[in-house]
Amino acid sequence: MSERSAVLGEVAMPVRLRSLTWTVFVPMVVYGVGSGAAAPMYALRALDLGASAAIAGVIVALSGLGMVLTDLPAGRVVARIGERGALAVGSVLGAVGVLAAIVAPNVGVLALAMLLNGAAGAVWGLARQTYLVAVVPTAELGRAMSTLAGSMRLGFFCGPFLGAAVVHSLGPNGALWLQLVTTVISGAAMAAIRSPEAAGGAGERHSLGAVVVEHRRVLGTLGSAALLVGAARAARLALLPLWAAHIGSSASTTSLVFGAAGAVDVLMSYPAGVWLDRYGRRATGVPSMLLFALGFGALPFTSSVLGLGCAAVLLGLANGLSNGLIMTVGADVAPEGQRAEFLGAWRLTHDIGMFAGPVAVGAISALTVLGGASIALAVTAAAGAYTMHRWFPGVVGTPARRETE
Repeated sequence: MSERSAVLGEVAMPVRLRSLTWTVFVPMVVYGVGSGAAAPMYALRALDLGASAAIAGVIVALSGLGMVLTDLPAGRVVARIGERGALAVGSVLGAVGVLAAIVAPNVGVLALAMLLNGAAGAVWGLARQTYLVAVVPTAELGRAMSTLAGSMRLGFFCGPFLGAAVVHSLGPNGALWLQLVTTVISGAAMAAIRSPEAAGGAGERHSLGAVVVEHRRVLGTLGSAALLVGAARAARLALLPLWAAHIGSSASTTSLVFGAAGAVDVLMSYPAGVWLDRYGRRATGVPSMLLFALGFGALPFTSSVLGLGCAAVLLGLANGLSNGLIMTVGADVAPEGQRAEFLGAWRLTHDIGMFAGPVAVGAISALTVLGGASIALAVTAAAGAYTMHRWFPGVVGTPARRETE
């Protein structure tokens, strides 16, 4: 019996995905609804407090910075207090962050609130991932991770529509109140999980630095692919509205284009998980990054709403196909005795890409033209496809390539 099988045996029997519906997946949809409703409102909140457009953009980006700064400490939190305790910590951080944003008297308090929101996301995300790694059978891990990611994306997609009424009545803070309520509800629902005794991996605890050094080969190879995926995902959200404005698309039309791309993204969630489990991580990751490259490469050659829509749907398809991919590969290579600490470092590689992607779009556009940023992203995505072909596992149940050991 493998070490992972032994862990599953200690938890009892491996759980079926259906049994996680009300304790994991539905709470993620609820959490996503609040996040999706509030996401576009934080910039407006900053403007209400007197920030310029540029400062408002920086404040919104602080959520990503908070996640990057907290990924490694989150690994230690989960390792020490377990998944249920970490979910409680993440829920409290998230609730405090949203409440601080609602009552913020100035831009400085709002900036602190965004950092807290990012920290909450890091703790929550890692606790959910390590829990699923511990209780889901290996043969269904891809479906579990893609369903988890897809649940969040479904909620995020529905959030702006469901939050429109409260925003109309209460202004930007209406969406933030909705996020506060959904954060509390989803946190309480996920507190009902049965925290496995060995979910974080039994054995001697190591310092975060020691874990990073010991597994630097894996983090430097497979982790580079995770970073490029994060950059492609986040840059897509930054680049598409800028290009839409560049070709003269109205705000309402751009919103519809985003909605169509988001629908494709969500619809791909479960099929992506089936593909992960059936054909392997490499067979899923390489096509997704090639689709990113194709979408980014085609964008500068579009000059109409139809062309923009096709490129956006292509990028949505790429994003949907990559649903759960990075979490699943992290679970594949995470060492049993250091699982939480390692996954904290693993998530950091992806989140650095998420933070750097939009920054790269702005920097390249400032130095060249907007189309130049899109071409650079296409090349980056193609490089990501190569790294996945080089290092990602081939089929389900096989280890990562020897070069990462």
